[in-house]
Amino acid sequence: MSKDVALLILRSTGVLLAPGHGWGKVVSLSTGGGERFIQGVGALGFPMPGLFAWAAALAEFAGGLCVALGLATRVAAGFAAFTMAVAAFARHKAHLQLLVWAGLLSVSDEVRKSWGNAEPALVFLAIFVTLVLVGSGRLAVDTLLGRKR
Repeated sequence: MSKDVALLILRSTGVLLAPGHGWGKVVSLSTGGGERFIQGVGALGFPMPGLFAWAAALAEFAGGLCVALGLATRVAAGFAAFTMAVAAFARHKAHLQLLVWAGLLSVSDEVRKSWGNAEPALVFLAIFVTLVLVGSGRLAVDTLLGRKR
C-alpha cells in the first residue's frame, strides 16, 4: 500500500503541470492567440508548428490531468514526458547548461539567459518517465474501471 500512496503523490504533479503550464496554452491557442508559442515551436524545427503547439498544450493539460487521476497513466505520462524532453533539451538547452555549469562550455550571459530555466522540465520529465515505467498504482481511476492488472 505504501507504494500506491507514493505513486499517488508522484502522480499529483500532474495537477501542477495541467493548470500551471498546459491550461494557459490551451486557452491561448483556442482563442486564436498563441502566436508566440506557435512561433517558438516552429523555431525548434517542428514542421506544422500550429499542430505541434496544440499537441504540446494538450499533452501538458489533458496529460497532466490524466496522470493525476490515474487514467491511462502510462500513455498520458509518455506524451507528457516527450513534451518535457523537448522543453528541457530543445527549448531550454539542459545539456548545454550542464556543460556551462561544469565549466566545459563558455557562452555569454545573454545566451544563457535566453535558454531559460530547464529545471522544472527536467523534474517533470523524471517524474513522467518513472510513471511510464512503473504505472499508476492501485489508487487510480484505471483500477476503479477494472483496467489495471
